[in-house]
Amino acid sequence: MADIDPWTLLTIVLLGVITVVTRSFFFISSKPWTLPGWAQRGLQYAPIAALAAVVVPEIVVSQGALVTTWQDARLFSAAAGAAWFFWRKGVLGTIVVGMLVYLPLRLGLGW
Repeated sequence: MADIDPWTLLTIVLLGVITVVTRSFFFISSKPWTLPGWAQRGLQYAPIAALAAVVVPEIVVSQGALVTTWQDARLFSAAAGAAWFFWRKGVLGTIVVGMLVYLPLRLGLGW
């Protein structure tokens, strides 16, 4: 504990205080609080935006650079999964179809 920089300790403490205050903000108020309509509409898209932010880079980026070849199993499996989802609207089927395309291309052809 002696080798901790005082500025680092102060930063950690202040970030902890900010986290507690912002997370307990809704409990501090005595009256009911609702989000404006525009914020509620915007939050409806938050889950799909977060999912896209995680999935899309995994598909189009390899070792920190954009994929430059069509011989990448992830591209074909993502396209097959998306086609299945738009056709049948099933998440489990999307995963299964994507893996059925990905595994032979990755393991069989070495893409």
